[in-house]
Amino acid sequence: MSAFQSISYVCAFIVAIQIIKNLLRLLYTAFGHRLGLTVNFSQMGKWAVVTGASDGLGKAYSEALAEKGLNVVLISRSQEKLENVASEIESAYKVQTKVIAVDFTEGDQIYDIIEKQLTGLEIGVLVNNVGISYPYPEYFLEMKNIETVISNMIQCNVSSAPHMCRIVMPGMVERRKGVVINVSSLAAQVPNPFLAMYSASKAFLKKFSADLNTEYSSMGIIIQCIQPGYVATKMTKIPKPSLMAPSPQTYVESALKTTGVEEYSYGYFPHKMMAEFVNLLDSVCPALSKFVIKNMMMKIRSRALKKNLK
Repeated sequence: MSAFQSISYVCAFIVAIQIIKNLLRLLYTAFGHRLGLTVNFSQMGKWAVVTGASDGLGKAYSEALAEKGLNVVLISRSQEKLENVASEIESAYKVQTKVIAVDFTEGDQIYDIIEKQLTGLEIGVLVNNVGISYPYPEYFLEMKNIETVISNMIQCNVSSAPHMCRIVMPGMVERRKGVVINVSSLAAQVPNPFLAMYSASKAFLKKFSADLNTEYSSMGIIIQCIQPGYVATKMTKIPKPSLMAPSPQTYVESALKTTGVEEYSYGYFPHKMMAEFVNLLDSVCPALSKFVIKNMMMKIRSRALKKNLK
């Protein structure tokens, strides 16, 4: 056997092992919930806290956790929207709710208000969902009110999760159980030009979650990072659900099945397949993946600019 053949066999073996490893991981994450590997959320504590709870994924998380028997603290900006969602949840699921109206772009002073409102509650689940994005894909230097956008996105997308963990996690550590779900984005995992600030802010959550989980997993606390792709919400401006852009309820139902199974998860099988494809393309030909995504984003930008001119 020649040296070239030996190297070829070794390479083929390594590729085969990698494929088998990925298939086993796929099966584990797809069917782990059927094996009882997911979390019994109702055993974590009496209350769940959800940020960005008045719409979209936050509302869906609030409803799903209430359905599992948890009382829910809903935190978002609009008092009226929060009260409407709270009323719906209490009526549908016969649980208690509490609302806290704060704007996460306003800075650190809001966390004193939140901490006082949460004092005395046995919080078993924290969902750090709140986040803001661009109105449409745009060149970084051409964003309107760029100074405000930078400040607001850091306050809302980056600072909020550590502050909420600082407030909520001491009780979890004391009871030695709890779940923290940090909602990142598929944008943090794949090339995402024209949404540079947004994708970078969401990448922070993945790293923060991973290291925090390493620190606290031995204390009975599960910290998971969820990375959704497009979901049919007001923020994404997708009006109707589809296979690749599910409703918030469909996405959350799927994502909760991964808690306790995956440390970080795309939460929804079609999003996982999309991410794996883009990552594979990026590893084989980075220039091509960046070209494809850049052109897609430029088309979305062009449509948005034309719409704004009407």
